[in-house]
Amino acid sequence: MNLLQANRIEKQYDGHEILRGANLAVQSKERVALVGQNGAGKSTLLRIVIGEENPDAGEVSLARGASLGYVSQFVSAQGQVTVYDYVAESFQAVFDMENRMRGMEKQMSDPAVYRDEQQFLTLSESYDRLQHEFLEAGGYSVSSRIRRVLDGLSFPAEMHQLSVESLSGGQKTRLSLARLLAMQPDLLVLDEPTNYLDTDTLSWLEDYLQSYDGAVLVVSHDRYFLDKVATALYELENGQTARYTGNYSDFIEQKAARQEQEQKRYEAQQKDIARMEEFVQRNIVRASTTKRAQSRRKLLERMERIERPSANVPKLALNFECARTSGKDVLSVQDAVLGYPGKRLAGPLNLEVHRGQRVAVIGPNGVGKTTFLKALTGDWPPQSGSVHWGVGVELGYYDQEQKNLDSTKTVLEQIHDEYPGLDLTTVRTALGRFLFRGEDVQKPVAALSGGERSRLSLCRLMLQQANVLVLDEPTNHLDLLSKEVLEDALDDYPGTILFVSHDRYFIDALASHVAVLGESGFTLYIGNYTEYQTKKAADEKWAEETAASEPSGRAKRSNPSLQGFESVFSGPSRQENLKSPALSGENDGGEAPKRRVVRSADLRKLRERVQQLEARISEIEDRQQAIGDELVSAGMEQDLDTVQKLNLELEALGKEHEVKLTEWEQAAFDLEELESGL
Repeated sequence: MNLLQANRIEKQYDGHEILRGANLAVQSKERVALVGQNGAGKSTLLRIVIGEENPDAGEVSLARGASLGYVSQFVSAQGQVTVYDYVAESFQAVFDMENRMRGMEKQMSDPAVYRDEQQFLTLSESYDRLQHEFLEAGGYSVSSRIRRVLDGLSFPAEMHQLSVESLSGGQKTRLSLARLLAMQPDLLVLDEPTNYLDTDTLSWLEDYLQSYDGAVLVVSHDRYFLDKVATALYELENGQTARYTGNYSDFIEQKAARQEQEQKRYEAQQKDIARMEEFVQRNIVRASTTKRAQSRRKLLERMERIERPSANVPKLALNFECARTSGKDVLSVQDAVLGYPGKRLAGPLNLEVHRGQRVAVIGPNGVGKTTFLKALTGDWPPQSGSVHWGVGVELGYYDQEQKNLDSTKTVLEQIHDEYPGLDLTTVRTALGRFLFRGEDVQKPVAALSGGERSRLSLCRLMLQQANVLVLDEPTNHLDLLSKEVLEDALDDYPGTILFVSHDRYFIDALASHVAVLGESGFTLYIGNYTEYQTKKAADEKWAEETAASEPSGRAKRSNPSLQGFESVFSGPSRQENLKSPALSGENDGGEAPKRRVVRSADLRKLRERVQQLEARISEIEDRQQAIGDELVSAGMEQDLDTVQKLNLELEALGKEHEVKLTEWEQAAFDLEELESGL
């Protein structure tokens, strides 16, 4: 079934063409990605598709009766609305139906009603229709849907009663996404959904979308996400769209093959045209061949010319170099504790970084990743502990918020004032490598888009020629092509890199180590993100099988996943690091707190409990739906006893449903706590 169709869409602003005959189609259950360079018109096409903007030409059609859901920005909550109620508000119509059903059920059990055959029949028919609508809307599973998406998007049960107004901007964006996912529209439209999500939440969202019953249309620059989710992909280039089947990796292969084929067709036609034009020129004036020459000329005039395949689109030209080499020991962090006045974030942290290493720092939102980088740069010193840079270190810092850009200056002034030793020609050349060309260099910094500000910051960083780069979300606001160019440039960089990123594809391409930041410190893995995931899974499996289930005093088996595991702490191995004061969690008094013993039997029992509760909740919801049908039948037969019994059962099931949901939330939380203690 064709859910959405956009045909020959055209749009221009102030005479500048943005869309030139763009097409887009989304089939039922299809997961379609829309990609393209920054400024290509993706957001414009998306606004037209959802009806926020009208096209200059073309048409958009949505299947009859199909629902479309889109999160453009956070909708302010009125009053002291809680996190749970904010999501539940979108189901008010369902709750109203349920209240009307309960009222009808009481009416049908009233002797004055069921003794009046006509009145009872009319009421039963109305109840039957209402119940059908309620079932179609998934009424009996609304509460579990709300809790599922809130939990998946990092809103655990203890946050459900928080006021929405108390949330941060990123949390509000996630809450809007949770509200949309819980609604489960036929077509889910997402614009950069991976922003503000940590890696664990991203994995949950990918799994959720892969099993989503409806269709998905998503704009994203996250290649890892696109590889996991997309089943079809549209590229928007030069105002037109081209459709590809498969995920992002498939798109790259298919596009390369298509470009090669188009180039061959173009070159073959150009040879034919040149041969025919030469024939016309040689034979048009000769009486014996003039008719054949005229025939070839007409053929040339009627020929449908193949357009020259588009040349390579402009791209960044990055080249990070070091003015001089740092010492071998680059960074030493000892017992550092991160936090703000009245709030401790993480620690104690211990870290040793050596020349040439590329350390990716990951962890849940709010744990202090950006704060850690600011501690390294001296912008926000740790509450305790120390940060020492090695001999000869020259630091370059990329701030994701770009607060160090001067909004009162132009692009040219920003660079020239920072590097007065460079002449204007050199500055313009450098800016040109970051796609600031011609009059672009006179743009005010205040008027730059997010992508342009990112490019300007990268230009400043390149000119600095530092031998250590500290990068905070460097791929934010960059399109796919720019990300690839940045990866290549950093891969060739001879210095040391510490970076925070939620772009797992970027981490895969660049990282030599992955540092997972938690409240109690770092866990270090050698390798990129994929290798970290593999080793993490092996660690969890090993811990579950061996943790404390063996008799006291018996020697434990070694963890096979530790082979190839390397730490950038001061010690040479993970086992030794785990014995160190920093990693064992010793307090200031020198006494290590007792470590909780996690038994595999406890894990197994708790997992079984969670599964049992989920099964019982599903049974209750199925029975609630069945009772609705039985109530209609009993009412039609004027079976008062059955109606009363069913109403009592329905009321009891409703209460049990709430109890089981609460127990499931607690069991799931306990399981998460237990697993985190492995």
